[in-house]
Order: sequence, then structure tokens, then C-alpha cells
Amino acid sequence: MAPRILLCGDVFGRLNQLFKRVSSVNKSAGPFDALLCVGQFFPDSPELLDDFMSYIEGGSHIPLPTYFIGDYGVAAPKVLMAASKDSANRGFKMDGFKVCDNLYWLKGSGKFNLFGLSVTYLSGRKSSNVQQFGTFSEDDVDALRAIAEEPGVVDFGITNGAAASDIPSGFSESSGSDSIISELVQEIKPRYHIAGSKGIYYAREPYSNVDAVHTTRFIGLASVGNKDKQKFIHAISPTPASTMSSTEIAMKTTNTTLSPYMSTKENVSPNDTTKRSADSDSQHWRYDVSQKRQKHEAGDKLCFKFVSSGSCLRGDTCNFRHDTDAREHCLRGVCFDFLNKGKCERGPDCRFRHSLQDEGDKHPSRKPGSENTRSNRSRECWFCLSSPNVESHLIISIGENYYLALAKGPLVEDHVLIVPVEHMPNTLSLSSESEAELLRFQNSLKRCFKNQEKEVLFFEWASIRGTHANLQVIPIPSSKAVMIEKAFNLAAQKLGFEFVVKKFDSISDGRKFLKTQTDGNSSLFYAEIPGGTILLHHVEEKDTFPAQFGREVLAGLLNMADNADWRNRKHNKDEEMKIVEDFKDRFQEYDPNH
Repeated sequence: MAPRILLCGDVFGRLNQLFKRVSSVNKSAGPFDALLCVGQFFPDSPELLDDFMSYIEGGSHIPLPTYFIGDYGVAAPKVLMAASKDSANRGFKMDGFKVCDNLYWLKGSGKFNLFGLSVTYLSGRKSSNVQQFGTFSEDDVDALRAIAEEPGVVDFGITNGAAASDIPSGFSESSGSDSIISELVQEIKPRYHIAGSKGIYYAREPYSNVDAVHTTRFIGLASVGNKDKQKFIHAISPTPASTMSSTEIAMKTTNTTLSPYMSTKENVSPNDTTKRSADSDSQHWRYDVSQKRQKHEAGDKLCFKFVSSGSCLRGDTCNFRHDTDAREHCLRGVCFDFLNKGKCERGPDCRFRHSLQDEGDKHPSRKPGSENTRSNRSRECWFCLSSPNVESHLIISIGENYYLALAKGPLVEDHVLIVPVEHMPNTLSLSSESEAELLRFQNSLKRCFKNQEKEVLFFEWASIRGTHANLQVIPIPSSKAVMIEKAFNLAAQKLGFEFVVKKFDSISDGRKFLKTQTDGNSSLFYAEIPGGTILLHHVEEKDTFPAQFGREVLAGLLNMADNADWRNRKHNKDEEMKIVEDFKDRFQEYDPNH
């Protein structure tokens, strides 16, 4: 069972109020295993000292193991000095100095295991004055940088304050520690960054990390007893990364954003970069570990940005290789992972070539998508019927221009694909004769699933970089179908766009409209909603868009989060053959090619 943790913002010595709330939450939703307090822990005025000391001296009970990092405020030096001299706290204790029963002080910085969760911390505030308590030192920061070099994913990173890029605009942070915290979070990449947040509660949408597959979520917590009644306690129960599969760790939700640190780093002017470099040279706590990373981690790896786009804003400071030959291979449709590692773990789900052989196409200037290039790629494509990679046992029905196949790693039972026989990037660019056959497939599937009291959703990610088109076919229980449009609109809102919404009397009319929307210069996502509604979103070259957007939205709607990744739903070949045969039996009377 995953550990259950409570998180709390600045306490300011209000332990009566805090532990009254903790006891209430523990009784109603617990039991919880531990409490982590970020921000200032000690009182900010002498009036609260008596109640505070009652817990320290044993007169009042602390209900569960409590860890704190904000080691400053009234009475902090006295209490922490006593803890430091306690013989039980001798030595190097990164898992906390015991202050009293169930209360532990996380001193300086470190990393420890909390009920299976990997936790890093930076205690106190940055100060130019050397103090024994309440501030962190250059050595504390250096220790965390060293921890960032260690293998494994960190679950929690807790800091006194938040990085400026983590909090909403309009709320200022003290600049003294923001830059340090920003740099440390970029290097450590915790799955959750938890901080005191200057009196506000703020849970940021998850963001992607640079050079790591997992995302980070920032949670800023308000202070105990704040007058605005902002949330100061938060419950969380994450599965420890050490027990998760690589697929689980890499899973992303539809509201995942780009790293806020990436945009900050890449938008600085050359003058700012020079100044920052000069500042770094004069400050030991900001020593540059990029060279170590380059030697020990990056090795001879390729820069994805350079290979995919032809440029990288990091320039000479990039830790990865800018290889023009690899860039040319990428333009010809070769898989980046194959170029970078010599292998690709996506297997049949990968749409790109796993070969450097050009097979007669020796012209670097030839544009991807030309007839010869398309022909070459079709030999590698697992959707092309002529390809040695095609998994023919997944095929359900074959027509002249389209065939029907079971989806690999289906989202739901009877998740199928309508696939053009011709190697084309999307279904909207095919001829009118082909369109007529596609409509027959769609109408047949609608009739088949209606008999099972299900509606059908069709959607396609028509990327300009697409290789072989496929129209996704997802049967949805009628009771859930009415929520489809709302689910897509909510997901779009989280990603910062709005769908173009059109209503048509028939599938045919809807697809005629869609065919007018393709110009070859931008990608598009569309969904054909039960009832004749079309949802359409154009995606420009510079925009980012999750390739599995449609699947992720439906996984959320159907309460099947684990099914968002097809790899979590893989079947062996015998199982796939059985599923296909069962579908054929049920689809036979509706099959337009039967």
C-alpha cells in the first residue's frame, strides 16, 4: 500500500491549531503515516511560545511523526541547540534530529527514506551571514547537487520557499533563495516539489522535465491559521518511484505543461547569459555540474532539439551532440531512438524507420513525404499490408481502400482502427472513392455497437509528420457518451486552447467539412462525437500537442487512467488472435466486406 502523507505550510508555532486539524483529518480520512512541514516552523511572536513549548517539553502530544525544515523563529536557537547536544542525535543524521517524541528536525540538506518515498530537503533560508540555525550553507547546496548526480527518481523535494517560476504571477518571492531553489529543482527533478508559498495555496499543473521522462508537480501551501483561509494542509498518497515500472513513471496526463525552467533558460538574452556565467564563477554554491554530466551521463548522446529541428538554443553549452548526419537521417524518417541508442523500445508502435539504408533515395534535399521516400517508409511501416512488419493477425476486415484492425494495447474492449491500405499521413487526404468506403466502415461499426447499447467515437491525430494514418474507433457506453464533448473541452481548456465545434446531420457531411481543413502546413486533431458533432483543433508547427491526447481524455472519462498508455494493455499474440476472432463473429453481419 502506498504511504499516506500530510503536507503543511508555514506553521509559525501554531501547533495547537495544526495538530487539532491533523487529528481531525487523521480521524476522518486516515490513518496517515507522517506529516511534512515546510516554511517557518517556529513562532513569529513570543505570544505563541508557551503553547509551542508545551509540545516540545512533552506536556502536549504530537499525534504522528512530524518532520520540519523551517528552523528559524522565536526560540529556534534554544530548542535546536538542545536537540543538537542530545546524545541520540550524534553523527550524520539525514533522516532528522529528534527534538521530542514524534518531532524531527531536518537540518541543512539531505536525502532520506520516508516509508519507501525518497525525500530531499533544503532547510532554512539563504543568508550572507553564517548562522548555526535558520539558514542553509554553500555546503548544504553542494550536497544536494551531489545527490542530484545519484541514480534513481526522487519522490519529494521539500524547500522553505518556492522558485519564482512555480508560483502565480503577482506574488513576489524573496530573490535570495529563488535562483538557488530553481537550479536545485532543475537538477534533482523531484516528482513533487513542496514549499511554503508566502501565504497562498497553489497546486501547479504537472510539467515535463528536461532530460528526464517523469513529470514534476509543484504544491505550495499557505500558513497555518491564515486569515484568508487558504489551504494549509494537503493529503497525498504517491506510490514510491522505486516500486514503479519505467512505463508508470513516464506516464503523463493531458494537462502536462512544458518545464517552466526551460522557457526561463531559453529566453535569456546573450548579455544576461554572460552576466549569469560571471556570477556563477564567483559563487561556490552555484558550481557548474554540467561538465560532469556531459562526461558521465550524456556520453555520446544526440541532442533531440538539434536533430529534430536543426537548431538548439543551448548552443555550445548543450551537453548533447549536434550531429548533422543524424539530422539528415531524421529528415528521411529514421527513428530518433534508433539513431541515439541503436534500438527503439516502442516496437510496432513506432512510426519511423529503424534502418539507415536509404534504399535508392540519395538526395538530402528531397523533402520528407515525396513519393520515393513514402515508398521506402512503407517497407518499414507496420500498418502497410505489404510490409514484413505488419501484424496480419490483428486484421478483422479488408476492403479495397481501407481495412479494419484491432488496436494494439486497446483502450477498451473492441477498440479498433480503420486504416487506409495506401501509405498516407491522414485519412482526410484520400480520394472520394476511398472516403465512401470509410463511411461504410463507420456506419457498420455504429450499427454493431448500437446493438450493444454503446455509442461510437472516432478520432484522428493528423500530424504533418505522420506516416501511416489510422482512425481510432472507441465504443463508449451510452450512459457515458453524453459526457464526451465536455471531457474533451475540459482537457482542451487545461492545454490552453478551444475546439472549433461544428454540428452536422450526417457523418458524411462532417467529413466533407474536415477535408476542407487540411492544408499540409499544420497538424490537426479531430473527434467525431456521437450525435453529429465535430471537434477540431489546428496545431501549428511551433505548438506542442500530446500525440495520445484522445486516448488520455477517454481514459479519464471512463475512469481507466492506467489504460491511457497502450503498453499497459498489451496482450500476447494468442490473446490478440482470440480477441480478433471474437470481434469477427460479432461484426460479421455488419461487415461491409463480408
